[in-house]
Amino acid sequence: MNIIAFDTSTEYCSLALWQNGTVSEREVLAVQQHSELLLPMLAALLNEHDLTLKQLDGIAYGAGPGSFTGLRIACGVAQGLAFAHDLPVVGIITLEAMAQQVNAERVLAALDARMGEIYFAAYEKSGADWLPVHVPLLCRPEAAPAVTGQSWVGCGSGFDGHADALKNVYAGRLQQIIPDCHPRAREMAQLAAARFINGEGSAPENAIPVYLRNKVALKESER
Repeated sequence: MNIIAFDTSTEYCSLALWQNGTVSEREVLAVQQHSELLLPMLAALLNEHDLTLKQLDGIAYGAGPGSFTGLRIACGVAQGLAFAHDLPVVGIITLEAMAQQVNAERVLAALDARMGEIYFAAYEKSGADWLPVHVPLLCRPEAAPAVTGQSWVGCGSGFDGHADALKNVYAGRLQQIIPDCHPRAREMAQLAAARFINGEGSAPENAIPVYLRNKVALKESER
């Protein structure tokens, strides 16, 4: 099985190819050039492994939460490629991909959502799966939902930018914070592979972004 996965939800443009359990990846700090970089990176990665789009079995993409523009790029590319080559798609939650990246059984994943807020989710490992203790939500760091138990590991730009507030919320429960953690296509490919194998791939038109905020920016009068 050959699966391509990509993520453009943050300032990074991340791409991975999953081939029967072996993952090859490419990633660049794109800032705002994701739309220009993604398809050439994909072509280069496939060429490197002597593959074409027709030889893929599925496409995975970072569904969100994250940058509004970045999510639209990922969903648009996933839809276009999937329609053109009759491929199923799987959307991966960016926060779950971050949990997959962390070597821990309990993970608090948080992305900086700007405007003093974070995208947040809490996961516990159950076998090969991640069970959501708190599904993805948008909140202020000081209002992040409580968790029970010990040995939680925090990760993501939400912790990088709001460490003090989140440490205060999870005092006594937070074992470690992993710095500089962002969603990557490698983990999305790993998560998507199991779902494709289980027949959970969806039609291209279902490649839609996960938005947790309707408002992109504050008006000048609200700042």
